[in-house]
Amino acid sequence: MNDVPNLKDFATRLRDEAHEEPTLEIPQDPPSKKTQIIAIYGKGGIGKSFTLANLSHMMAEMGKRVLLIGCDPKSDTTSLLFGGKACPTIIETSTRKKLAGEEVKIGDVCFKRGGVFAMELGGPEVGRGCGGRGIIHGFELLEKLGFHDWDFDYVLLDFLGDVVCGGFGLPIARDMAQKVILVASNDLQSLYVANNVCSAVEYFRKLGGNVGIAGLVINKDDGTGEAAAFAEVAGIPVLAAIPQNDDLRKKSANYQIVGSYDSEWGPLFASLGEAVAIAPPVRPKPLSQDGLLSLFSAETTGADFVLTPASDADMRGKNAAVKPSLEVVYDNA
Repeated sequence: MNDVPNLKDFATRLRDEAHEEPTLEIPQDPPSKKTQIIAIYGKGGIGKSFTLANLSHMMAEMGKRVLLIGCDPKSDTTSLLFGGKACPTIIETSTRKKLAGEEVKIGDVCFKRGGVFAMELGGPEVGRGCGGRGIIHGFELLEKLGFHDWDFDYVLLDFLGDVVCGGFGLPIARDMAQKVILVASNDLQSLYVANNVCSAVEYFRKLGGNVGIAGLVINKDDGTGEAAAFAEVAGIPVLAAIPQNDDLRKKSANYQIVGSYDSEWGPLFASLGEAVAIAPPVRPKPLSQDGLLSLFSAETTGADFVLTPASDADMRGKNAAVKPSLEVVYDNA
């Protein structure tokens, strides 16, 4: 019986770990003018990996040295770039090498295609650790591999936008990146996530941070205009609008790169690459929940719904009963 783990102690350790401050030391020097470190945020499934794989490939064709780092525990950032082949993650490789008494080398975790260098940080197995802490651990390993001495024009970081706390918020909270790119579509949930990231950027700007929003990439654009309206109200530019197109969907599903001069979609991604290069980091104006809902028709969101308060009797249901009052009532004199 002594071998059975104490679940209460385990839960306590998880809570303590979640509240630990990151130990990773982030240089506070002004950002290098040569290397642009750009964090990309967006709702899960919105098309960050599709956008980044094609953007990074196009930038490489334009003569730039590009490093793409997947910082999503799903480890799917590089899947399109490598034809669907899984890329060994830094965290799993480090664990395996450590058990064997070996050191991690660049060739164990970093791979190339079309001039793009790419790697995945990875994350813990489900239920066995904090994804944000995994991101922090991954960056600590990158530092040991010489991250600050690498020579790149662009370092693109793919972060899960649904969560902007802990390790997922490092680029914003610790000035790791110079600017943030948002990926969203014309739907409420993806714009909700984009607005949350804007709120995080604004919060840390008030605390003296320097990270700003470079702009919004509208993916699967169906022309309804909600994402463009959000960008206008939030005070950020639209860097590109990638249309909702069956050809793009099929090529993405078949792990085909379209961010290339050989593709009909090359000019679109070349234009995005140029916009990303020159876009300054601006301070966004996050919307309130009502302001976000106002971008959509009331029929779509239920924005005209009136809240009806519940009563104690509602909550008790069949157990509701009138209880005698202990209040003393005095007759009128």
